[in-house]
Order: sequence, then structure tokens, then C-alpha cells
Amino acid sequence: MIILGIDPGLATLGYGVVEKDNSGRMRPLAYGVVTTPKDLPLQKRLMLIEKGVDEVLEKYHPDEVAFEELFFTENITTGIAVSQARGVALLTCAKKCERIFEYTPMQIKQALTGYGRADKKQIQQVVASILRLQSIPRPDDAADALAIALCQAFVSRFGGMFAVGNMTRTKGKNATPIDGVPNKKLVPQKEGRKAIKSTAAAIALRAVTGEGEEK
Repeated sequence: MIILGIDPGLATLGYGVVEKDNSGRMRPLAYGVVTTPKDLPLQKRLMLIEKGVDEVLEKYHPDEVAFEELFFTENITTGIAVSQARGVALLTCAKKCERIFEYTPMQIKQALTGYGRADKKQIQQVVASILRLQSIPRPDDAADALAIALCQAFVSRFGGMFAVGNMTRTKGKNATPIDGVPNKKLVPQKEGRKAIKSTAAAIALRAVTGEGEEK
């Protein structure tokens, strides 16, 4: 299975592509950024984002795509522009991949480290360890995108719980049909967090100690 992780941004959009084999082992296929010059009009910057994301999709044909959700408490003007960039990336991916998911920053941290308030350096170290990279991926946006892809790889067994449009992530109840089946029950958000944390604890331990891996 090939998974594309996207860290949304207008000036810099990070992407990371990982492959997960049948044993659950991950390896990096590519990572990098799509950049847009700040002196260009917004519409042209959005076109560059569409072009860059489409090139990644065409080259790697991911089976699943995972996005980080956006949260803004300050500078709403910048937040709106980034949201537009995220929307373009989301639409571009939706045209070529039906399985699209999104995670909050805390969920991503839990999936990789078992701790929802881990700092950026901890996340980057775990990413490098899991993917057996010689150094931490650069720039930070690319490392973040790899973390998002790994998050999806770890929790993909929970099916549509984190699919785009599924409000279970942010609400206690959900009436949104899944896979075309109305009233299909979902795992409550609290249970989902427990499942992520439980999975993450084993993953993070294995990534740091090597326990459970082939020698």
C-alpha cells in the first residue's frame, strides 16, 4: 500500500510518500515540498500547488492520502489563504484517489509517539527512526508530511473513522453515511483516541528500541 501525506500550506506545502508492506513495515518513497513565490497573485500560487500535487499523484499513484487538519487561533487572514491552498490540494487528490483521510495535530503526535503533546523534534526523530533514514528529513514541512503518512499507516485498520467528511473526530455523534451505507455506526471519538494511543505506544517503542523487528 502506498500512502501520501500532505502538510497543507500556501508558501510551502509538504508531501511525503511511504509504502507499507504486508508485514506492516514502512519505507519512504519520496518526500519534499511544493513552494509558491509570495509575489505571485493568489490564483497563480494555487495553480502551482495543484500542478505540484498532481505531479506527485501521477508519479506514485497512492492508495490513500492523509491530510493534517487546520486550526487557527490567530492571524485569520493568513489562515484563510492556507485553507484555500488546502482545498486545492484536497480537490486535486480527490480526483485521483477515493480514500482520503485527515487528522488533527494531536492525533498525529499520538499515533507516532503515544503522547499528544510531543514536540516537533520528537516527532521528527521518530519519523527518521521508523523509516530508517540517516538524518531527519528536511525541510520541516516534508518531515511533517511523512509523519502524517505514517499516522495513516498506523491507524488505517480503523477504516473510515478518519475519512474526510466523517464528523466523529470532532463530535460525539455522527450521522454521516460511510461507504454509502446510512446509519452505519462508528467508533466514538474517545475510543478512537484510545486505539491510536495504544497502537502508538507499541510503534514508538519498536521504532526507538528495535524490539520486534527482524535482525
